[in-house]
Amino acid sequence: VQLQASGGGLVQAGGSLRLSCAVSGRTGSNVVMAWFRQAPGKEREFVAAITWSGGTTYYADSVKGRFTISRDNAKNTVYLQVNSLKPEDTAVYYCAARRSISATYSKALVWDYWGQGTQVTVSS
Repeated sequence: VQLQASGGGLVQAGGSLRLSCAVSGRTGSNVVMAWFRQAPGKEREFVAAITWSGGTTYYADSVKGRFTISRDNAKNTVYLQVNSLKPEDTAVYYCAARRSISATYSKALVWDYWGQGTQVTVSS
């Protein structure tokens, strides 16, 4: 499985971006996709996840109501719409995949595949 993240950039506080993660390779019907982020000097942090087949979503409390994860099965792409951005959202955003949902899905170490990351910088 190969993941290619894109869509990051520099935005002012309150702005929006749409991050994309293109998925290629054999994934299986139970695959789960996720977005994590990592700020300088901090651990990689769970942001959101979605099941590929049913579209069930999971969110970190810090982003509920502001971020939306979605997928386009035809395009094999997962999106993260990020709205009402704050300076503390500044981080490298990574997409990740694993072949089925895990009870510990918020832990980075349980994810099998990672994209290269895309930088999101929010200015105040």
